[in-house]
Amino acid sequence: MPFLEISREEVVGRIKNDLESCVGMRMKLRANVGRCKIIEKEGILQETHPHLFVVRVDEQREKSRLVSYSYADILTKTVELTRLDSGENLLPWLSGE
Repeated sequence: MPFLEISREEVVGRIKNDLESCVGMRMKLRANVGRCKIIEKEGILQETHPHLFVVRVDEQREKSRLVSYSYADILTKTVELTRLDSGENLLPWLSGE
């Protein structure tokens, strides 16, 4: 089914389902946090919830912190998740790769 023919709710549901299968996976997170500032961190997908997902990102000196994003952030490309080992997008169907 072409991407343009499915509703936003169906796309967000598919993003959620795909991320549920990636819980525990190490990944690279790239997020646009506004005012032309982009952060890039490595982390582990900790958990998924009905409207958001949580990533434990690595910080300096062996510390980490939890950050959460909505599935709509992925849909709007505010957040991008890629595999750490290969660099490929975790959701290639969304970006048309």
